[in-house]
Amino acid sequence: MARSRDEFISKIKEILLRRRDALRKALAGDLSLLKELEQTSGDVVDFALDSVQDELSSQLAEVESRELASIDTALERIKEGKYGECEGCNTTIPIARLQALPYATLCIKCQRELEELGPDGVSWAQTDDTQAVN
Repeated sequence: MARSRDEFISKIKEILLRRRDALRKALAGDLSLLKELEQTSGDVVDFALDSVQDELSSQLAEVESRELASIDTALERIKEGKYGECEGCNTTIPIARLQALPYATLCIKCQRELEELGPDGVSWAQTDDTQAVN
């Protein structure tokens, strides 16, 4: 089974490298498109449409940038021999999860626990009873 996992990781690495290159090209294109839009001028309607397009392009670039960072992290973990190991509990992440999300760094259990926590590390399910007491 170790051999098939190694083969899987090798294939995933190729996929991640291709996706990384495609994202880099897309982001470079998005940035040049935004620069072109800044140089054009027109009436108020054109400006409004350009603004909407700029916002959409910016949001898309942000999503692509986050994905690119995740891919770079996954490639680094492959290089270090830690790819497929959960950062939360150090268990092996199942191949099925890695096939669905090749840059996953957490097993499903740890991912669920993380999603249940708010940005402060406090559970979303926690009530405001503690604030009411004060």
